[in-house]
Amino acid sequence: MQAQARTWFIELSRRKKALILISADVVFTILSLWAAFSLRWGELYVPKGDEWYLFAAAPFIAVPIFIRLGLYRAIIRYIEIRALWTIIQATTLYALIFAFVLYQSGIKIIPRTVSPLNWLIVMLLVGSSRFFARWWLGEAYYRVGGNRNTADFRKKNVVIYGAGSAGVQLASALAHGREFRPVAFIDDDKLLHKRKVNGLRIYPLTSLSYLIERHQVSDVLLAIPSAKRARISELIRLLEPYAIHVMSMPGLSDIAQGKVTIDALQEVDIADLLGRDPVAPDQTLLRATISGKVVMVTGAGGSIGSELCRQIIQLQPVSLILFELSEFALYAIEKELNHLLTKTKKSGEIEIIAVLGSVTNADRIEKVSRTFKVQTIYHTAAYKHVPMVEKNPGEAIWNNVFGTLHAAQAAIKAEVELFVLISTDKAVRPTNTMGATKRFAELILQALSLEAGHKHQTRFTMVRFGNVLDSSGSVVPLFREQIARGGPVTVTDARIIRYFMTIPEASQLVIQAGALGHGGDVFVLDMGEPIRILDLAKRMIHLSGLEVKDEDHPAGEIGISFTGLRPGEKLYEELLIGDNVSETSHARIMRAEEQVIPWIELEKMLVILEQATRDDDFEQVRSVLKRAVSGFMPQCEIGDLLWNCRGASRIPTWK
Repeated sequence: MQAQARTWFIELSRRKKALILISADVVFTILSLWAAFSLRWGELYVPKGDEWYLFAAAPFIAVPIFIRLGLYRAIIRYIEIRALWTIIQATTLYALIFAFVLYQSGIKIIPRTVSPLNWLIVMLLVGSSRFFARWWLGEAYYRVGGNRNTADFRKKNVVIYGAGSAGVQLASALAHGREFRPVAFIDDDKLLHKRKVNGLRIYPLTSLSYLIERHQVSDVLLAIPSAKRARISELIRLLEPYAIHVMSMPGLSDIAQGKVTIDALQEVDIADLLGRDPVAPDQTLLRATISGKVVMVTGAGGSIGSELCRQIIQLQPVSLILFELSEFALYAIEKELNHLLTKTKKSGEIEIIAVLGSVTNADRIEKVSRTFKVQTIYHTAAYKHVPMVEKNPGEAIWNNVFGTLHAAQAAIKAEVELFVLISTDKAVRPTNTMGATKRFAELILQALSLEAGHKHQTRFTMVRFGNVLDSSGSVVPLFREQIARGGPVTVTDARIIRYFMTIPEASQLVIQAGALGHGGDVFVLDMGEPIRILDLAKRMIHLSGLEVKDEDHPAGEIGISFTGLRPGEKLYEELLIGDNVSETSHARIMRAEEQVIPWIELEKMLVILEQATRDDDFEQVRSVLKRAVSGFMPQCEIGDLLWNCRGASRIPTWK
């Protein structure tokens, strides 16, 4: 019967619900006045003579006041404690007006204490009725209105980590949601343990196993938006053994800017696994080469290129040229940037120019640079996927080596002020073609820098760093996809380690490093401590609420398989060729001093390399790369139409 009554009430129209509340308040005002008289006289009160009109007047005074102050506009299932203040205001105003009417009625036998008693009782009845209805209808609403086709609708039981103001607000918001039911708080403050907030008890972290077992908890929600990344990383490590799904609130800045609401839960930011807080950027360095200038980004639709574009438009360039080979990637980044400009009301201040083209087309990139009078170029266009490049070395030579050469020569001819190459740690003592081509690209810029001054004014700078989290070729999205489909998660080798950095941090450091360069500089970014890829895979599995399936846990859900090193892949990467490194004014940017090949010698190598690539003479290509690139020790046989690698079986030719 109760369920039917709840369902009947929930499915009524807003107008009918308001009429029911008004009818209830009419009864409450009459009942409270009668109770006030009865309490004052100490017996059941029976109105006499003209006293009856007071009972008729009470609702006629109260209801218009309640309507005016919005008591019937509130949605009962969302009503909060602060709504009590509105109820107090409405009932107080009613009581004052009714008291005036009462004492102007001419009835001399009415005691003065009736008015305050009437006010207290009507406030109690009206207020308690709203909160009773909220409790009575709350869960039923989601069963009926929120999910009409699911008879056994049930929320997930969750624990909130953090009993501060953010955690309390999150619990309140989730109580009105359709997906999660908070059952407890966890907090590190021992003074809060065993206390309750909004009916939820606060426990220490050691009680998590008990909470999981007792309440069948499915998720832990981190409600510490102001915590440093190191602290969040520490918490994630503490939560790992429980193999429970971990989610977090968005950051305070996003909440404050209205980008998201406090209950917009998200997967744990993979950057939190690094446990390293980014250094605040130097605004002077950020703006030095961008603000008020014409900037071009090659490979603008890639992971690094697109984030550079997002950072650049915040620094107020005159115009931003997006140079990109992929039509869809160009369309996507242009659309996103125009939306960001419209959102920030800067669409008329910065011009976004989308240019479809390849850096291998020398005439195209030179014309673009001249036409738009480009002042700063960030060259991110490159083939970076190690095994793919190993199987297609000719295309990598054209794109990574000659694409950089053409872009650099275009910059010189168009009198570009600054040219920044995005390099990689794989360029250091490379074991693969991709790394060798990127080091060759660095050598081109270093050689051209030696020509600067008497031949050109363009400053060439290179920025070298490791992997970026969540980039298109990163293991992170691959692991997410594999976990989502039930595994197994593939790791090439249990010993493999990599440096990682977030895309926004890497992009900001690239911009700042460019401003620090004098010409021919190789800047190396401080990547922090390297991470074992196997550990990263295990942590991502655990944070998804799943258990790793191995010999110790045969009942686990997600297995890890080892596939062996891919063609050209190393167990670890390096950032420096030698030990000659110096600090800069930025804590996370170092300057490396490395061997340079003079342009007169490098130009001869480029002639041979170009002809060998045209002739598909990859033995000659490899010979040139070995001669130019210090420490190049290829692991694989010559690729392109035929490839083979250590320990790998021979692949048939494409002929």
